[in-house]
Amino acid sequence: EVQLQASGGGLVQTGGSLRLSCSASGFTFTDYSIGWFRQAPGKEREGVSCVSGIGDTYYADSVEGRFTMSSDNAKKTVYLQMNGLKPEDTAVYYCAARDGSVLYTSSDQYPWWGQGTQVTVSS
Repeated sequence: EVQLQASGGGLVQTGGSLRLSCSASGFTFTDYSIGWFRQAPGKEREGVSCVSGIGDTYYADSVEGRFTMSSDNAKKTVYLQMNGLKPEDTAVYYCAARDGSVLYTSSDQYPWWGQGTQVTVSS
């Protein structure tokens, strides 16, 4: 069974950093695409960063230059390093997976989801 778990959220001040982790199990890690999504109160879920099974990447304009994805295939874990955090980054962050190498940035293309981790950035 496909299982995902997001962790690493917390409370930081503006300009601070956090590293989120998404641990995966139940599938061939390198055959899947992984996406990070976030949802703030009163807002729709949005794509933050995604990586396809063949290495194509996507970053939302709002996080370009501040967030970076990386992976550890041996640990079957994807990371999201978040630097220069802003209050508008406050949201619940989710990791999700889909079967295939084509990069999609829409949440409805990802059938498997982990539980979210809360990121709060104070002014």
